[in-house]
Amino acid sequence: MDLNQTPSGERVHIGFFGLRNAGKSSLVNAVTGQKLSLVSQVKGTTTDPVKKAMELLPVGPVVVIDTPGIDDTGALGAQRAERARQVLRQTDVAVLVVDGTKGLSEIDRALLALFQDKKIPYIIAYNKVDLLSALPAAQENEIYVSAEQGTRIHELKERIAALAKSAESEKKILADLVQRHDVVVLVIPIDSSAPKGRLILPQQQVIRELLDIGATAVAVREKELEKTLGSLREPPRLVITDSQVFDAVSKIVPREVPLTSFSILFARYKGDLPVVVRGAAQLDRLQDGDRILISEGCTHHRQCQDIGTVKLPQWIREYTGKNPVFSFTSGTEFPDRPEGCSLVIHCGGCMLHEKEMKSRLSRCVESGVPVTNYGIAIAQMHGILRRAVEPFPAILELLNNP
Repeated sequence: MDLNQTPSGERVHIGFFGLRNAGKSSLVNAVTGQKLSLVSQVKGTTTDPVKKAMELLPVGPVVVIDTPGIDDTGALGAQRAERARQVLRQTDVAVLVVDGTKGLSEIDRALLALFQDKKIPYIIAYNKVDLLSALPAAQENEIYVSAEQGTRIHELKERIAALAKSAESEKKILADLVQRHDVVVLVIPIDSSAPKGRLILPQQQVIRELLDIGATAVAVREKELEKTLGSLREPPRLVITDSQVFDAVSKIVPREVPLTSFSILFARYKGDLPVVVRGAAQLDRLQDGDRILISEGCTHHRQCQDIGTVKLPQWIREYTGKNPVFSFTSGTEFPDRPEGCSLVIHCGGCMLHEKEMKSRLSRCVESGVPVTNYGIAIAQMHGILRRAVEPFPAILELLNNP
């Protein structure tokens, strides 16, 4: 995949944190070689996290995030500082920018404790060394730089790259399920909700990984699935379907052929498959008036048959015979503590960073709220969840011994 086409959710996220006027924005601009952030001597110039997807050598495709000063004051300042802390949920590598003429503050030390608590690899960049008469000795995870003079910026980038490499996930979507020369059938419905002229990201990523493995990907609509299966000399190694046609596909695919969905694969790839499989059981315990939060990780134009706001609520009412209350979020909106919900149903999170997706799931778990995803909820309501997780023995065991 071309570096410029790497999805944001698959890029290493590098967050720059620190006090106001420590020189975060100046250092971001020096590291990226771009005027990414507005620079001023006025404290609090950066009022919201600034994100930029780019290629940063020698790291590769990254998302660089400049955050507001963590010490911002007043009611609005507190909100800005909180937004800076929220960036930690999607940060792979943290750069703590410290004014080198002043040294570490108590707030800086609290940030370091947060990095350590969240197991985020970090480096402390002491900025403004051009104003120092002598250069102090740096510890292993420290570096003295000058954004103004460009001092040791290249070394800082090398240090960030080393941390980024250690933070990169080596997980694959389905490499443990498929071997070279295997045939995998992908069922991709094309309806009014399908993006015109292109495939959605999970479908693209699965096809690309199959090509990397050396397997054969056969993409087909559900309408042509039966004929396609009949034309194969041997049964496919695996059938992967869009969740919206799970029921129809399960009736066509022979029982001995493994069947799963894109959403289940992505729940394993960048989420927590055991958690969301357990959460699906809550659908059988819903009562009238229970609150269900349906959340999407991205924002898009809602259509008349939108799966999140239209189809899922309808299917849930039909399946449960109950009348729960639905609420909806999208994009960056997701509650810190979804207390008061009886169930959270999240999209597959294909556009979200892995850390952000796992953070959302963990917030539900910590709040004692069951959480599942679209595809797993649909499989549960069609009575085919057990079959859909058969390719994953540990998950099947979980269902057998809840």
